[in-house]
Amino acid sequence: MVKMAQDSNKTPWPTKEAMEQVYTLNLWGGNKGEFYSGDGSHNSSIVAPYIKVVSEFLTSFEVPLKLVDLGCGDFNIGNQLLKFSGTLTAVDVVESLIDRNKKKFQANNLSFINLDISKEVLPKGDCAILRQVLQHLSNEEVQIIIDKLSIYKYVILTEHVPKGDFLPNIDQISGQGIRLKKNSGINLFEPPFNLRVKNFRELVSVDELKWKGKIVTTLLEMY
Repeated sequence: MVKMAQDSNKTPWPTKEAMEQVYTLNLWGGNKGEFYSGDGSHNSSIVAPYIKVVSEFLTSFEVPLKLVDLGCGDFNIGNQLLKFSGTLTAVDVVESLIDRNKKKFQANNLSFINLDISKEVLPKGDCAILRQVLQHLSNEEVQIIIDKLSIYKYVILTEHVPKGDFLPNIDQISGQGIRLKKNSGINLFEPPFNLRVKNFRELVSVDELKWKGKIVTTLLEMY
């Protein structure tokens, strides 16, 4: 089992600083001074199929689920799911981004929290959204996060992975990039993670043309 807390003598994970730099320098696109979470959160060919299948899942419940958006980014996705949720708690590691979101998006059932999901206690809820978040993290951080996911009944996981056969879970330093250039991607069911869940099913897979590969969304029912 990976330790839940980082050794204080180790060099801190660069995730917070790296994500702050992404938005400061617009490394994922957008105009200068604008918070932009990349094409994966804005390209209609990627976003529309995702919203369709996730909204269908969320509306299948008589009592709307309490959603927790872990790594909400600029909230273009979460904002489209808000009306299908009982409550929505949106989380991100970048404080200035959360401050901006609080001003731009307001609703009685919506709250924003600035925290590092690999280091801090996750907000409670029925269903967590992890959309293209783990792909940017080291295996150590991924393991620490997935060890916490059992507090949710459902997790809607989205990852950008290569098409065809690939070697899963090649380690990397947390930051802007993902594992595609190594012909790898996150697969939580494969080593070193070996995640066990009650059930899972693929909700949607969309080809990503700019960087190639495909963006796959899977519904996990947790133990």
